[in-house]
Amino acid sequence: MIKINLLPIRASRKKETAKQQITVFVVSIIAVGLAALAVYSLFSLQIQSTKNEISRAETEIQVLRAKIGKINNLKMLQKEVRKKLDILVSLRKGKVGPVQRLAILTDSAPDKLWLTKYSESGSSVIITGVAFNEDLIAEYMRNLEASTGYEAVELIVSEQAEMTGIKLKKFELKMQLEDIKTPVPLSVPAKTGRQ
Repeated sequence: MIKINLLPIRASRKKETAKQQITVFVVSIIAVGLAALAVYSLFSLQIQSTKNEISRAETEIQVLRAKIGKINNLKMLQKEVRKKLDILVSLRKGKVGPVQRLAILTDSAPDKLWLTKYSESGSSVIITGVAFNEDLIAEYMRNLEASTGYEAVELIVSEQAEMTGIKLKKFELKMQLEDIKTPVPLSVPAKTGRQ
């Protein structure tokens, strides 16, 4: 029988297996290292991208805050302008109202009747004057009642008075003011294309 020594083949196979295992282990470590490097690079890019988005968002927030500040300033200016316009409207109403009331008083007065005093307290008005007779005073009261500026006209006092040798009737009237609307300006008709 022939005897074969298999020990060197086993040792060479063990060496070969050990080399293969070491190679697989090194390749595995390299592959894991490359995978880890790829994951790290991917996360790093995502982090950088997120940081860029955050800085862009912060820049937009600053721009929007500046715009909001401008809008708030415009709102404040708008409130101030609105207050000033309201004041102007009230001044215009105050300017037109007394002028119209006095015009109504003088237009309603018949000839030979003169007004000597006018006082206004809230919506109550008291006027005094002189006339030649009671009929003129009554006519004046009717005219004031019919006007658009006064209502509830009452005769408070009517008495005989003498001025420069002439006998006159001195009177005092009390009345209430009506709400007088400001006149609307007339609009000019638009010109047509035909001439």
